[in-house]
Amino acid sequence: MRERRETLKNPEQELRTFRVRSLLAVLLVFAMTGLLMGRLVYLQVVQHEVYSTRSEKNRVRVEPLPPTRGLIYDRNGVLLAENRPTYSLTLVRERVDDLDATLALLVELLELPDEEAEAFRVRSRQRQRPFQPALLMSDLDEDQIARLAVNRHRLPGVEVEAQLLRYYPDAEIMAHALGYVGRINAEELETLDAGRYAGTHFIGKTGVERFYEEALHGQSGLRKVETNARGRVLRELGRTDPVPGANLTLTLDKELQQLAYELLDGRRGSIVAIVPGTGEILAMVSVPGFDSNQFVTGIDVASYRALQEDIDLPLFNRAIRGQYPPGSTIKPFLALAGLVEGEITPDKTIVDPGYYQLPNDSRRYRNWLRWGHGRVDMERSIAVSNNTYYYSLAHDMGIDRLHDNMSAFGFGQRVAHDAFGESSALMPSREWKRGRFNQPWYPGETLSVGIGQGYWQVTPLQLATATAVLANRGQWVKPRMASRIGEEEVPLDLPDTPADITLASDGWWDKVFAGMEKVLSGSEGTARRTGVGLEYRMGGKSGTAQVFSLGQDQRYDADELAERLRDHALFMAFAPLEDPQIAVSVIVENAGGGSTHAAHLARAMTDAWLLDDEALDVEEIREEMENDDARVAGN
Repeated sequence: MRERRETLKNPEQELRTFRVRSLLAVLLVFAMTGLLMGRLVYLQVVQHEVYSTRSEKNRVRVEPLPPTRGLIYDRNGVLLAENRPTYSLTLVRERVDDLDATLALLVELLELPDEEAEAFRVRSRQRQRPFQPALLMSDLDEDQIARLAVNRHRLPGVEVEAQLLRYYPDAEIMAHALGYVGRINAEELETLDAGRYAGTHFIGKTGVERFYEEALHGQSGLRKVETNARGRVLRELGRTDPVPGANLTLTLDKELQQLAYELLDGRRGSIVAIVPGTGEILAMVSVPGFDSNQFVTGIDVASYRALQEDIDLPLFNRAIRGQYPPGSTIKPFLALAGLVEGEITPDKTIVDPGYYQLPNDSRRYRNWLRWGHGRVDMERSIAVSNNTYYYSLAHDMGIDRLHDNMSAFGFGQRVAHDAFGESSALMPSREWKRGRFNQPWYPGETLSVGIGQGYWQVTPLQLATATAVLANRGQWVKPRMASRIGEEEVPLDLPDTPADITLASDGWWDKVFAGMEKVLSGSEGTARRTGVGLEYRMGGKSGTAQVFSLGQDQRYDADELAERLRDHALFMAFAPLEDPQIAVSVIVENAGGGSTHAAHLARAMTDAWLLDDEALDVEEIREEMENDDARVAGN
């Protein structure tokens, strides 16, 4: 009998087990697949309408949060630029199905005239980052907001947003100094930091607003929100708060700025006042001005065209961009240059017959007093504004040394730290003329420069700065309009400050100052009427800038000329003489002699600052100027 053999492995049993398990697995897969397919059919077919509605009603959106722009104050804490709450109309193009139809509806609802409607359409199509709102219109009124709200269901992608809008309480008198903000254009959009300016529609365009844009703007934030199908926010999911811009405190004095504007009102011109020891710009006025608030919300076409076509050029900042021959205001600077170069001494005299002639030249270069001043030394040459003395000095120095010495005072350069758009004007030189006209420099042109005429051009800011350096006895302090950014002080020692001017003898400053004091206080001074009743010692110099050149034997007669062909009136001054606290430059276009109109305005500015004279009568000052017009003004 054979023994039965036991085996550890049963292939048949294993095969049966495998088949059973495989069948169960297949059935389970089919069951799960069927269940999944059923669920998908249920969700996609049976519940399609329910879930599509839910998906439309609940969306997550990231919204930029623009920062609050920093405020601007004057030196005494008077608010010069603030932010006012307003409502603006924005549009996200990517959320609009038919842009043309939407714009047409908006134009109809807002009742825009044709010119504004076209500008409205242009703004809607300006280049914009994807899904960023484009600003269509600012400062909506209540009726416009109501009409948009009623028709909101017809305007997908269009929003009425509450935001802070820049406002200038004293827009006209501060327009040129402060500048203004305006809508970000396509060109600016190319260069701006996308993150920092997300949600921001405005940027500084001119003036202080432009120069200190980085500090004033701040940093944008963002928030994540859940919205419904109409874009209404249901809840906020997260937020990064924006960083507000820094407040700016200026060196400007609002009261002095207003006085300067009133003094010039009705004339074209500029007044600049600086504290010599610190470089603080107290006033910087260009007249006529304009309402800078119009540019914040977007000036209408008709108003902008009127400003552009105005013959008085209200948009032109005369204080930093106006270029005028300095006339005789530069004689104190030339006297110092002559001392430095050894061409004159304080006691050296000339005899003035009423004209100057170059060697071997028959042409006579006339003094303003046709019969001459007789014997003239340096001090008297400044007091009586003798041309012959400076013709002679200019010829002896030559244009090269004249150029170098005058450049040391800032002429022909941008002088201020934060005057955005400042012109360097022109201090002519031999090299400049060769490059500009491909011509040599002629001796007669040097004589013209010697009395502040010819090619020489200055800005009112340059003239005030040079006067401040003179008052400081050669020490340079760069002019500035900001004293504090946030809590940080703007330093006196600013980059690129020119080198100080040093003289071989400190007594030379005193000699020049004595001549300038006699301009106002001396018996022969060209502005002696302005100096009547002075309660402090003041040094100044008048100037008359020719609008066109006269022939050798022609005489100037203002009554025979059209008003805009008459000479410009200039005056520069500082006071008190022993411890200067203010330096002023005044330019009044087509007003005649500087010793009449311009001198009275400079005196009013120094009185207001040094005497705190709140009772200053602007009308009385104008009456004095009119009375002075009855006499022949010295240059």
